Amino acid sequence: MLKTLLTGAAALAISTTIAGAQTIGFSQIGSESGWRAAETTLTKQQAEERGIDLKFSDAQQKQENQIAAVRSFVAQGVDAILLAPVVATGWDAVLEEAKEAEIPVVLLDRQVDSSDDLYLTAVGSDLVHEGSVAGQWLVDTVAGEECRVVELQGTTGSSPAIDRKTGFEQAIADHGNIEIVRSQTGDFTRSRGKEVMESFLQAENGGADICALYAHNDDMAVGAIQAIKEAGLKPGEDILVVSIDAVPDIFLAMAAGEANATVELTPNMAGPAFDALKAYMTDGTMPEKFIQTESKLYTQADDPQGEYDRRKGLGY
Repeated sequence: MLKTLLTGAAALAISTTIAGAQTIGFSQIGSESGWRAAETTLTKQQAEERGIDLKFSDAQQKQENQIAAVRSFVAQGVDAILLAPVVATGWDAVLEEAKEAEIPVVLLDRQVDSSDDLYLTAVGSDLVHEGSVAGQWLVDTVAGEECRVVELQGTTGSSPAIDRKTGFEQAIADHGNIEIVRSQTGDFTRSRGKEVMESFLQAENGGADICALYAHNDDMAVGAIQAIKEAGLKPGEDILVVSIDAVPDIFLAMAAGEANATVELTPNMAGPAFDALKAYMTDGTMPEKFIQTESKLYTQADDPQGEYDRRKGLGY
């Protein structure tokens, strides 16, 4: 009987620890954009509100740093791991290590090209859909007129860069009046967005031959807007600007008439992730393999100043 009681007590202690999920590791890509900073802030806030000890690691946009962080979390015996993967490939080995240690991994806002039995679930937007919404906005806006588009891609090899490009191209595929004439990575940063846009402007008759800019995130768009202004053109008028994320600064640009549309990517990925982990750790409830967050198109007609005011305190 004593052995049975001890076994039951041990099982209860383990169950209590797991259900509480008191220690969770978070490997963040870095802080390449305002959206990424907001995701980090909200994840920390969500953890604090739930009594979770969040062990945070900033990878500074390097996959090797993320792999090292995940291995460190495994060695520390955390209850779970949140991973926002910088690129889609190269995760099999470290995810196998987490699985062998029986530590569930939840992907945040990006996907990996690994077997889905190596992670518990992925929380994110439908990235292809985001690109498609941006592309459809342009199709509707130019209404059949010829439109030469330059594209600022995200980090090469990342799932947002791949999928947002795919979605946009799908949306314009049946519209021969719209053509992507130049496409280059801006690494999701404002500085690179500005730099690459400067090269686009030089290559396209000072910008006179560019109808629209499609940027895979708002930060690159904000950088590009500066380049357009420095070239003596009016962003939002001479060159249409559509991008993705819905960060506060793009709403300021929209309020000033310098950007036209953005597709929202909510930075609160942690809330659904923590909910899924709690259910799984409490009673073994398996979440869907993909938990989709809401996306929404915002234009200049959607009170951009008000949207800025509502978002500016979120950590962007």
